[in-house]
Amino acid sequence: MDIIILGQQLLGYIPLGDIVLYLAPLNLFMFAGSLAFTTLIAISRTETQVEAGFGTLKDREVKVGKKEFKIRRFLAIICGLATAGAMITGDLFNFTLFVCLIGIVNIGIVAAVKQVDVLDAAFQYGLVAMIAVLPLFGGAAMILASTGTISLLEILNIPTTAMMIFGSLLLLLGVAGETGVAPFYATKAEMFRTPGSPFLLIIHLSSLLVIVRLIEILLIINKPF
Repeated sequence: MDIIILGQQLLGYIPLGDIVLYLAPLNLFMFAGSLAFTTLIAISRTETQVEAGFGTLKDREVKVGKKEFKIRRFLAIICGLATAGAMITGDLFNFTLFVCLIGIVNIGIVAAVKQVDVLDAAFQYGLVAMIAVLPLFGGAAMILASTGTISLLEILNIPTTAMMIFGSLLLLLGVAGETGVAPFYATKAEMFRTPGSPFLLIIHLSSLLVIVRLIEILLIINKPF
């Protein structure tokens, strides 16, 4: 195909009704990486966390129960699949839906842990994620109102306006809140004290890949080059 997206040759696209998946080298690489990591999580087992006792030589093992393990593994797989979907979707609204789903399952991955500090951090992160929904969907709606479409392939050919730039800023703020990156990372940091390393890593990976994809989307919308 002759369509060029940020210097990448578009390899093709898959129309699934309102959902259009477009295939470019960077997007396919992130899609494959997300699926590969999700597969590793699906077949791995959680670690046993060892906590040293203060003022004593005794150590305490913190293990993940079988029921909790199954729930967290399921949510981690959903998070990985949602991340993979966000990498190749060519629809701005579907991207925001995938980001919201990632935020929800990130909370669920640690919500089953019976540790006060972890649950308090998950609650605070949940509040930030719920508030971030407003600028997230508000930014997508503003871009739709100013362009008449939410297809990234169509937005690529539309001149940038002030409303599109403002919508992009709202979209950036919403994704930052949903993924828990700076300046919202403080609400998310304590979540990583919980045992269950393989499942926690998908939270890091999803945030990283979503931010990279967001940068690509913002470049498509604003066309700084």
